[in-house]
Amino acid sequence: MSFPAFGAILFDLDGVLVDSEVLANQVWIAVLAQHNLHLSPHAFMKGSIGQTLTGVFDWLHAEHGWAKPDSFESRLDEQLLQAFETVRALAGAEHTLRSLQAAGMPTAIVSNSQRDRLHLKLRAAGLNDLTNGHVYDPEHTEGRGKPFPDLYLLAAQQLGVPATRCLVVEDSVPGVQAGLAAGATVWGLCAGEHMHAGSASELSDAGAARLLHSHGELQQALAALGNGSEEQLKMR
Repeated sequence: MSFPAFGAILFDLDGVLVDSEVLANQVWIAVLAQHNLHLSPHAFMKGSIGQTLTGVFDWLHAEHGWAKPDSFESRLDEQLLQAFETVRALAGAEHTLRSLQAAGMPTAIVSNSQRDRLHLKLRAAGLNDLTNGHVYDPEHTEGRGKPFPDLYLLAAQQLGVPATRCLVVEDSVPGVQAGLAAGATVWGLCAGEHMHAGSASELSDAGAARLLHSHGELQQALAALGNGSEEQLKMR
């Protein structure tokens, strides 16, 4: 398997490699309700997906006039860590990573998740041994997560590949924006349980060059990289 169009593939974590978005959504909604803010699953998912923790709090304050009480964050963290012990990899995600590793393709995981939660999810999903040490979160970039390009630029730099030769796989609008701002090609993956009827169009409108609906489709698309140029692949 060869990959003439790209020198590295950079993956988001939540909703791309692990099916954690709905799980996290349920915890957030429950803990917010305990602190006098009641949101529907759809409303919270729409406003929070792909955001940093700070970004979620900023959105809650701007959109709902809610400021977190002192006790909120510790309670949330406790509940999320418990929930993420049960998280599972998306179907086919492990095979995607193993195939790329076997082919010698540099990869990295680039997430807005907090570091302790990120590594817990990787361990629980059985993906921890497939990262090659290239796992990046906002602590690496002084808190500047997606939609800023910093994390993707850092991952590309650490892999020794220009960001313009990287393929980013994302499931959220902030993630797509971050990848594009870094100069990478971005594909949208609509495979997680959290995806809804409008998800594909949202990713496309944000600039995703291609939309895929499973890791099986992603694997086929990556295998096809040896048979066409980057521009041809963008247009399929």
